[in-house]
Amino acid sequence: MNTLLLSINPIGAIGQALGLAFAMFWEILWALLLGFTLSALVQAVVSKSEMSRLLPDDSPKSIAIACGLGAASSSCSYAAVALARSIFRKGGNFTAAMAFQFASTNLVIELGIILAVLMGWQFTLAEFVGGPLMIALLVLIFRIFLTPRLVEAAKRQTERGLQGRMEGHADMDMSVSDGSIWQRIFSSRGQTAISHFFVMDWASLWQDILVGLLIAGALGAWVPKSFWQAFFLTSHPFWAAIWGPIVGPIVAIMSFVCSIGNVPLAAVLWNGGISFGGVVAFIFADLIVLPILDIYRKYYGRKVSVFLLVTFYAAMAGAALIVEFVFQVLRLVPQERSAKIVEASIAFNYTTVLNILFLLLAALLLVRFFKTGGPDMLRMMNHSDQHANHSAHEHHGMR
Repeated sequence: MNTLLLSINPIGAIGQALGLAFAMFWEILWALLLGFTLSALVQAVVSKSEMSRLLPDDSPKSIAIACGLGAASSSCSYAAVALARSIFRKGGNFTAAMAFQFASTNLVIELGIILAVLMGWQFTLAEFVGGPLMIALLVLIFRIFLTPRLVEAAKRQTERGLQGRMEGHADMDMSVSDGSIWQRIFSSRGQTAISHFFVMDWASLWQDILVGLLIAGALGAWVPKSFWQAFFLTSHPFWAAIWGPIVGPIVAIMSFVCSIGNVPLAAVLWNGGISFGGVVAFIFADLIVLPILDIYRKYYGRKVSVFLLVTFYAAMAGAALIVEFVFQVLRLVPQERSAKIVEASIAFNYTTVLNILFLLLAALLLVRFFKTGGPDMLRMMNHSDQHANHSAHEHHGMR
């Protein structure tokens, strides 16, 4: 039916896809605003300047600190990757820097909120159970296969200074350190920092969110459920449970969507028939999408980037597979495939009320942002990225 609609009335099909994308956006808007507000609060009171000093090795203590710092950081995948490289360049341990990177995209508050809103609390629980498990697997794999020669090669490559994306965002640190947590939050400097982090996180992520929503809307409107069911082996439950975590990261790699922008597409895949563990693996895999793999190549060199792809994939698929079977045993896997993408609609209900309330909060933060020099800082951040990319292109041209 979806394919027939597309062939008979392409304009209607495009309209249906855009309608689904907008309905999905309306459903998650308050959750996005809440998540970014909480993230800005945390970033305003947690300094980035001490990160390298706190991550000197890959001991359990350093890895735990990396996870905590990552969870308190921005959820933007590009900023997380850039900041992890910065930690490594400033003397931090490579494994700990990668653990930080994983935590900053998989253990952040806004991701958990949006998963709960769109897909259910079980997926949020799986994310926060599977995330630390994935990091533990990664550390174990690194201890077995990461050689000093590879680390040295990565170090040499980082000194060349080739840039990726969101470098300015990663380097930005406006955190307030004086007084108690509450004093920091309610101080004038704290409120200014919160407004700046809020807007700059949106500036970092809006493209990923938009692309994720458009892809989810298109796939939800155009791809028949029978295709997904065949592709994800839904008629063979045991093999589907194995296949999902294996193929989930591959779908993520090819979709180009990272950060929390991949949650709407995860909802489409879940409604289509991918296994519970497959959804988890897909969401984990925002750090191995094609644009980020190219950034790893620039940051650490081709050999190390291939190593990261293989080891990240193994940790993601392995953790998702464990989550799949543990949640099956505990009967925590939802029986209904009813993620809010096809069913989402706009009406005056609690979602609309929450959207209005959080839009008012966002307006207050925007006013503070504009009154305290925020636009100038945003331009500086964007100029930093453009200058870095221009320099990288010049350097590449001289090779």
